Amino acid sequence: MIKIVIKEGESIERALKRYKRKHRNVKVMQNLREGQFFTKPSVRRRREIQKASYIQNLRDQEDI
Repeated sequence: MIKIVIKEGESIERALKRYKRKHRNVKVMQNLREGQFFTKPSVRRRREIQKASYIQNLRDQEDI
């Protein structure tokens, strides 16, 4: 469970922004969505390789 301690003099909007950032970094919703369906390990590995190659292509394009 994510807990946010509101500091003295801190606005609610700022605390809510910190909560949203922590929530996104923990990837709670992404883990829930991934757990809904079973994916074969080979498919998961293939997606990771495709994602890595896509990111590498983007970085290569920046270097040009």
